[in-house]
Formats: sequence, structure tokens, C-alpha cells
Amino acid sequence: MKRKSMLAAVLVLAAMLPDPAAAGSGDQSSKDQNSKDQSSWQRDLLAWRAQRVTALRAPEGWLSLIALGWLNEGDNSFGSAEDNRVQIAGKGPAHIAVVRLEKSGLRLLPPAGGFPKDLLVDGQPAKEQALFADDADQSSKLTIGTLTIVVIHRDERFALRVKDRQAATRVGFHGLHWYPPSAAYRVHARWIPYNPPKQLDIPTVLGTTTHLPAPGVAEFTIDGQTLRLEPVLEDLTSTELFFIMRDATSKTATYGAGRFLYTDLPDNGVSQPGSVWLDFNRLENPPCAFTAYATCPLPPPQNRLSVPIPAGEQRYHD
Repeated sequence: MKRKSMLAAVLVLAAMLPDPAAAGSGDQSSKDQNSKDQSSWQRDLLAWRAQRVTALRAPEGWLSLIALGWLNEGDNSFGSAEDNRVQIAGKGPAHIAVVRLEKSGLRLLPPAGGFPKDLLVDGQPAKEQALFADDADQSSKLTIGTLTIVVIHRDERFALRVKDRQAATRVGFHGLHWYPPSAAYRVHARWIPYNPPKQLDIPTVLGTTTHLPAPGVAEFTIDGQTLRLEPVLEDLTSTELFFIMRDATSKTATYGAGRFLYTDLPDNGVSQPGSVWLDFNRLENPPCAFTAYATCPLPPPQNRLSVPIPAGEQRYHD
């Protein structure tokens, strides 16, 4: 009886222990899942990079910019002639139109010879009318030939931004350069909210300063170092965090002025402690890396990291 009792106990214990074959299968299943997750992450990253190229090469993408002219109060003529306030060198009629800037707003006026017949405003033949900048609910778009012209509003200034779908920078685009994907630079950061949010002073390439809300700070570790980055919200309805930053690679391999990173909002929202994924493999060059006619923000001092982050987009012109 004693031996039978011992044998029964051994059998019960054996039944409670994991089957070695099953355990091995579980380990393999976990490895397969990790491999699948890694494969999925890389596939999504490469798809995002392809979409970035498509956006840059779009007829009205950043590669199409050919002119940027700031408006003075009063009448501002634009066209290809040298006597215009905003010259569009080598493109379009000598005098396309006039933009009158007043405290009451913007107005489109005809040049001395009248509007060119093929000048359209929001798809309709041009006429004397109000114009609306890019921060309005419905901004105005002027088109003539291969050109697209819009009014932009930056801080307290207005400018005409001109794009050409046949721009040399667009036609001659030679592709982007990237660091190889690296999971080491996809980090799970701690989200520390600011209550209330801070206002960050963001310098720009124009020598001006813009003011954007910073809802908190992301704290993370790379190569054993604890680092912090403060993102901003581009507007109050933003569904992404916008990081304007630079790191030590800007001296050698990446755009000198810095790079941009967009991320999802933190898991508990911007106003509550939580976490947020920072995938530095998605670091991208600002528009100023491709054209002299963009109005890019620059990294604030606290977002200028002394460590290298060899991930994401490299210099375009190298």
C-alpha cells in the first residue's frame, strides 16, 4: 500500500509539471511571435518610408517649391518680371496679379493688363476677391500653368508660397538615404505631463520665434543614458506629438539643423502620466533640407541631444 501511495503521488506530481515537449513548443511559439512582431514592425516602417517619398514627390509636395515672397502692407504684385514685389523667376506671365494686404485682410486685384485668362482661384476664373491664408478654415489656392500659389501666415507675417510641378528639385529628385532599421532605437518612453501645459519658444529659420504648447516631456534611456525630449502640439486638435530635435549625428551624417519625429499620443492621453513609443527610425528631415523656400522650426535648446541617434533619415544632399 505504501508503494502504491508513493507511486500515485509521483504520478500526480508528474501530471502537474509542464511537458518538456510542450514547454519547448511554447518557447518556440514565443520566438515565432517575437519574430512576427519584428517583421510586422519593419514592414510598417518600410511602408511609412515609401509613403514619405510619395508625399515629397507629389505635384504640390515640398520638392515643388520655387519661390517665397513676404508681403508688405499695401499692394504686392507678383509674376516673372523683375519689377514685381514677389518675383517668380522664369515662370508664368510677367505680371500675374496683385495681393493687397490691409488690416482688414487680403484681397486679390488685377494687374494693369488684367488677370491672365488661365489664372484660377479655387478652380474658378480669377476676379477681384478676398484671399484667405493657409491658417483659415478654407484657404485660397491660385493656379496658372504648372504653378500653384498660396498665401501663408507665419507669426505676424504673410507671404506668397509658389510651387511648380515641374520644379528642378522635383524632377531631379534622387531618393532618400536612411539608416538601416534598428529595434534598439524604438524606445518605450515614460510620459510626464505638464499641468498646465507649458508654452515653448520655438526658433525658426526666419530668425523669428513661434510659440507652441508643450503638454509634457518624454523620458527614455538609450545606451544607458536617461534622456528627455519635449514635444509640442501643432494645434489644439493635434492627434500626434511633434518632436523638433537634433542629436550628435547632425555634425556628420544627418541634417545639421535637426530632424522631426511625429508619434502617437501617450497611452493615457497628454494630461495623465503614462508611456509613449518613440520610434527614432521614423526621424525625418525638415522641409528646409530640400528647399530654401520653407519656413522650418528649429530645435529648442532642451531638445538638442549630445548623444548620437544613428536612426532614421540621413542628409539628402550627401
